[in-house]
Amino acid sequence: MPNIQQLEDLTTQVRRDILRMVHKVNSGHPGGSLGCAEFFVSLYKEIMERNEGFDMDGKGEDLFFLSNGHISPVFYSVLARSGYFPVNELNTFRLIDSRLQGHPTTHEGLPGVRIASGSLGQGMSVAIGAAQAKKLNNDSHIVYSLHGDGELQEGQNWEAIMYASAKKVDNLISTIDLNKQQIDGSTDDVLPMGSIKAKFEAFGWTVLDIEKGNNIEAILNGMAEAKSLTGKGKPVCVLLHTVMGNGVDFMMHTHAWHGKAPNDDQLAVGLAQNAETLGDY
Repeated sequence: MPNIQQLEDLTTQVRRDILRMVHKVNSGHPGGSLGCAEFFVSLYKEIMERNEGFDMDGKGEDLFFLSNGHISPVFYSVLARSGYFPVNELNTFRLIDSRLQGHPTTHEGLPGVRIASGSLGQGMSVAIGAAQAKKLNNDSHIVYSLHGDGELQEGQNWEAIMYASAKKVDNLISTIDLNKQQIDGSTDDVLPMGSIKAKFEAFGWTVLDIEKGNNIEAILNGMAEAKSLTGKGKPVCVLLHTVMGNGVDFMMHTHAWHGKAPNDDQLAVGLAQNAETLGDY
């Protein structure tokens, strides 16, 4: 059985990492990163089956692809705290020649990163290709991916979504971070998308909701249900209802912190709301 308190403690530390990384270089995307902290911790610590070490082939293990690459701070924090690279390397976030660029890249060989994901809308296509490769290799493991709800405004997604159901890519679980915010405002104000659930279902996917997307137990239960729905002829979509900026009160429920770094005073407030649990880098 998972130790929920340990997962929550790690999530708190990940929020500290995010705030400190973005503050140090006065650049980055804290809002979506904070909103997905519980998901990443749950995914890497409990949900995915992972091999020791890292190689790009990823045979015999579950794979994860981050499509909305701007939330790299949460990705890097959880990768480091899952043993992919030293935690103190988080101190190099967004610096020149760092392996931890603002959007994940592959040319520096950062363990855990399988694709460069800065241009939105491309991760779905890559995840589908990886899932098909697993089928060809008789590998029964699952491919997971994460996408922003605003990112679904990119048309390439819908070509890929249509393809996945047509080709019965049923070893894929794509999660949508449904925080209803994007860089210029709420998704409803920028470009209303109607019912995302109805759209995925119309494209032939199985869809389920995790209403409490910032609750670790709800995430574990919901993703276990999603996994139980794989192998049945349809790709699976999880709608993860999150709060942008979760865990830092002045960042929550607003697009304003999509790509804005906290100043010194704001950092102090945010850290005070998330007491150190595992040690800062």
